[in-house]
Amino acid sequence: MGILSSSASITQYCVEGKISEPVMETVANGLKRHAIEEIDDESSDKAIGWTCFNNPFSSDFNQTPFLIGTYFVFSMRIDKKTIPSKIIKKYYTLEMKKRLEKSGREFLSKTEKKEIKDHVLHVLNLRIPATPNIYDLIWSYESSTLWFFSNLKGANEELETLFTRSFKLKLIRLFPYSMAVLTSPLSNLEKDAVSQFTPTRFTE
Repeated sequence: MGILSSSASITQYCVEGKISEPVMETVANGLKRHAIEEIDDESSDKAIGWTCFNNPFSSDFNQTPFLIGTYFVFSMRIDKKTIPSKIIKKYYTLEMKKRLEKSGREFLSKTEKKEIKDHVLHVLNLRIPATPNIYDLIWSYESSTLWFFSNLKGANEELETLFTRSFKLKLIRLFPYSMAVLTSPLSNLEKDAVSQFTPTRFTE
């Protein structure tokens, strides 16, 4: 689900801190350093990084602009390999049988079983292509506001971590309470009153 979808889920953030000058160069460097790495031919089972908004399977930010008007627009991509447990069990059992026949023993040690399982996972991960999940975002540097096109807990947590690593800035998720405290024109006295609010129970 992204910017150009017919419907979208959006999480709004406040960007805390100031990015180093020159801004464009700093953002470009952060995107390039933490661009997603392809893992289809690797044994890794997960990769997270930045990718281009209008070409999510390219992370060449030199060729693809990430500035639209006064907004930074790019995407976060999470590639993940998921191997069904039955497939793992099948190849694990076959490898166990081979090892036992070769050794002439009836049992394998705990360490040997772990080695076999790790080997099976390594081989299967080399064969399986990763499934990509793409999440667009719009960052208004001037207003220190960011819109992330997902409400998924896992995706939001990955964004917050990756954003801080890339730009040395903190994302603060905005919901009614944090919006009242951080972005509203309320006075300090009114903000203190908001902090005293307690939930109302509508059921017994």
